[in-house]
Amino acid sequence: MSSILQRVAPIGEARDREILKDAATYVYEQRPEGDVQAHLFFPEKSDGAPRPVVLFFHGGLWDAPTPTQFVPHCLHFAGRGAVAVAAETRTSARHGTGPLEAIEDARDLIRWLRNNADTFNLDPNKITIGGAGGGAYLALLATLPKPKDLPAVNGIDCIPQALILFSTLINTAAKGPAADRFPDARTAKRLSPTNLVRRKLPPMLFFHGKNDRTTPFDDVEKFRRSMRWRGNSCELITFERAEHSFFNFNVSQKNFELTLGLADKFLVERGLLPPDGSDDIS
Repeated sequence: MSSILQRVAPIGEARDREILKDAATYVYEQRPEGDVQAHLFFPEKSDGAPRPVVLFFHGGLWDAPTPTQFVPHCLHFAGRGAVAVAAETRTSARHGTGPLEAIEDARDLIRWLRNNADTFNLDPNKITIGGAGGGAYLALLATLPKPKDLPAVNGIDCIPQALILFSTLINTAAKGPAADRFPDARTAKRLSPTNLVRRKLPPMLFFHGKNDRTTPFDDVEKFRRSMRWRGNSCELITFERAEHSFFNFNVSQKNFELTLGLADKFLVERGLLPPDGSDDIS
């Protein structure tokens, strides 16, 4: 996996331009505040069968667009036969918006991918979504609400087949920087993943550092127990003495490769990615 890192330019604006040049960038929604984009990485080889999707939402508590965070992951999964997506949503810095708009964008992006499955040769029934921090929160808010609160639009829903989540923001009901981004405390509590766990949810894989001071580890551990009590598949892989950004490629190559390998294995075991070395992605 370390060969992936050789394709990544130094951190900064030059790096952003360099690593996104290999992506096909599309406007998936035109909002009053401006267009919202997604960056798609396609496999170099294909047998013509519809391909799985692995979609990532970047962290940052919906402040500024940083889709390059997950480009190394996208390069890996595109190399494994999936269409990998580095998502953007509306942010406060660019659009003057908050988490509610970002939630809406995340849901609409998943629907947009399914709606364009034929165009991009995607398998709409093999969509994995993930993210980090506030981006992981967006993935959960596209999954957890009851069907009546998360209805299909034109017959297309946004619920994925699996989730891969890093340093996840779980509790927006507690006072703190994340809760302060919501219009009011009641909304923050209503949209807190801690209050949305239900039965019959897709399998989830969490990676979390025990020294995370941004998104507390205890919140994720409680969430895992709540998920399992309701009969859901929920795995939590912990990292001792690791802080919030421990998994990023530019923080720890070891943790980056370890979490990426475990994520790959998780998807293979669930039929959402072919076994390593196989060209069969059907």
